Amino acid sequence: MNSRGLICVSVMATDSEAVLAAATPVLALADVIEIRLDGLRDPLDLGCIGAIAKPILATNRPIWEGGRFNDSEEKRIDALCMALAHGARYVDIELAAAPQLRARLLAAAHAHGAQTIVSSHDFATTPSTPQLSATLEAMIASGADIGKIVTTAATPNEALRILALQQEARAAGFPLCAFAMGAAGTISRLATLYLGGFMTYAALSQEQATAPGQIAVRDLHNLLALLEPAS
Repeated sequence: MNSRGLICVSVMATDSEAVLAAATPVLALADVIEIRLDGLRDPLDLGCIGAIAKPILATNRPIWEGGRFNDSEEKRIDALCMALAHGARYVDIELAAAPQLRARLLAAAHAHGAQTIVSSHDFATTPSTPQLSATLEAMIASGADIGKIVTTAATPNEALRILALQQEARAAGFPLCAFAMGAAGTISRLATLYLGGFMTYAALSQEQATAPGQIAVRDLHNLLALLEPAS
């Protein structure tokens, strides 16, 4: 059996019923379902977490990092803690978030037996190798369980640069999601699965992608079928 990273399907919907309706048809194709709390009209509407038969990643992305949440940071973390109380197995917190808020979420995750993903997104460029290494080092020092570094690639060399960071993470024993957005980065979303990446993120469909270059989960599985022929 081939060893590869996990597939996380991102769901952006306005309420619990819509999350369930979107996630149910793709459960067999996903290892993890990401619920984007910043898409919900009511962040306390989290009954869907216990109804989905896959581990749930709760993400509440703020506007300042490409998301939709536009209230106080305290309320943003409150919603993530509520998701943990409802059974989320992973939570995402940005590396750029205030250290005290990040520490609060880490403590809550560990209290619930869940894992924290500390994330960094660059919607314009792929930084230099030294800059990427510095980001990775900061993530390791943060105390989070998993890192996620996503950049934007304009050239194949930039896609290779972000993928190469996985070798450094592996040497440090730190699980890392690392790939690039944009057309040039699309291949990195597939390649990361076989190059040591902890997890890649897929869309429900091309129309429902939550990030540039995100591959629809059914298309991703068609590609995997070519790489993983039945034994």
